[in-house]
Amino acid sequence: MNPIAIQNLRAAGFHLGTWLSLGSPVIAELAGLCGFDWLLIDLEHGAVGESALFASLQALRGSRSAVIVRVGAPHPDLIQRALDWGADGIMVPHVDTAEQARAAVRAARFAPHGTRGFSRSVRALDYGMAQEPPSAAPLVLAQIESAAAVSHADAIAAVEGIDVLFVGPVDLSFDLKATEAPLAYTECLRRVAEAARAAGKQAGILNRNAQDAAALHAQGYTVQAIDSDLAILRQHYLELVNRCSQPAE
Repeated sequence: MNPIAIQNLRAAGFHLGTWLSLGSPVIAELAGLCGFDWLLIDLEHGAVGESALFASLQALRGSRSAVIVRVGAPHPDLIQRALDWGADGIMVPHVDTAEQARAAVRAARFAPHGTRGFSRSVRALDYGMAQEPPSAAPLVLAQIESAAAVSHADAIAAVEGIDVLFVGPVDLSFDLKATEAPLAYTECLRRVAEAARAAGKQAGILNRNAQDAAALHAQGYTVQAIDSDLAILRQHYLELVNRCSQPAE
């Protein structure tokens, strides 16, 4: 764990991150050298297996970026494994209620504040070289991805140990349409940001368009992941093909 990076992400200000979906330790290391405030390794939808996660965390040792792992499900064993391997925090998908948020925090913290198992031999404790567990509690980002989550945003934000209410824009938009919820997407963004602000927490979002960063920040979204390794590669590959497939003579 990187206590300084954790502290920085908890502080006020704008926190720029990006999404790592490809499971490449080389790309992870490169992103860690580029100056992002935080990085997200995606185990829910990304092509990231356990061996790639471990290698990516190793590649990011010494980076100034806080490293967050999005687990595939809010299971305590998945949360513990990511943290034991050295992640600075976790992102938990589909947090719809305060009780689900409390369960995520309990799984991420040692007793007396949680139920996470303790072992000195894990990577997070330098394979037994560290004598004490990290002093900083890991970051916990709760994903708001449904109309139900938006309606409970105040209660979720009030949970001690939740650091960020993080909007998943695709799932939230899909849920609003599928459930015919009487809420506009923009109104959901406003409610989530207000709930986070009122609780002294931060609001975050995956932002696919860097040009929207300033507007989202003005709405209160201080933790933003701008695009992903996959999307950046796809965009530039397509631009390269379009530009060079028929070179001018």
